[in-house]
Amino acid sequence: MDSPAVQNRLKLATGLTFFVFCIEAAGGVIANSLALISDAAHMLTDVASLVLAWSALKIATRPSTDEKTFGYHRIETFAALLNGLLLVFMACGIFYESVQRFQSPEVVQTQTVLIVALIGLLTNMGVLYFLKSPCHSTHDLNIKSAFYHVIGDTLASVGVIVGAAIMWATGWYIVDAILGAAIAGLLLWGAKSILSESLHILLEGVPRGISLTEVKHALTAIPAVKDVHELHIWSICSNIYALSTHVLLVNNQKVNQTESVLQDAHRVLESQFNITHSTIQIESNPCSAATNSCDIQH
Repeated sequence: MDSPAVQNRLKLATGLTFFVFCIEAAGGVIANSLALISDAAHMLTDVASLVLAWSALKIATRPSTDEKTFGYHRIETFAALLNGLLLVFMACGIFYESVQRFQSPEVVQTQTVLIVALIGLLTNMGVLYFLKSPCHSTHDLNIKSAFYHVIGDTLASVGVIVGAAIMWATGWYIVDAILGAAIAGLLLWGAKSILSESLHILLEGVPRGISLTEVKHALTAIPAVKDVHELHIWSICSNIYALSTHVLLVNNQKVNQTESVLQDAHRVLESQFNITHSTIQIESNPCSAATNSCDIQH
């Protein structure tokens, strides 16, 4: 799916999610329901996640410059990090209010909660429909983050509906506080995944699902390659991987053959590991361990 189509779906999903946030926030205040207010907070983070995903896609299309040679792709990761921190902040506030209500349960207008939560559930299902295709067709961290945000909120809406039915039937208003705490836990669970992945990228860790050993094995499987060392792999953003390494050729390789080796190496890296940015230094003799110097063929 091309970027304009994804951006249009993100904008539509954002509008629907913001509508539900307004309905649930107002309904939570009217019904005096912490569960609804918590779900509205979750919806607000969904809105933020969708806006950040759309903004990151928009900014990432800007061309690279002499000062920013990789362009603006890292904006996506910073946006996801901000989104994760927002989730933590909201969850802590909801946990605090849940403890207060657990100690002193308050009366909740359960019929209002049921109606509003049902509207939220139906709208979330519509948002999932619009985000399903972009999520499955891209590695973009923010789009996947937004998609799983909405899945979590859909489950939370189901929980609110069930809780409201229990309160309506039994009058156990403590259920509202329990639901609020449960939704806060859901927020923290989502935040952990987002923060972990974002920090991993910012610290230039090896991309998830890629093994240095497997990459080295694939490169040394090229007939002209004897050894691979000084191997580094990192992510520019969630779906663009980069690599730098030294490649030692087998004996008697001629200079005019190195171009073929480089082409084979780039093809292997892109086809097997989705590594599209690679810098490979060709060597004819091993680097000295003491001086880290070597004979290089150009």
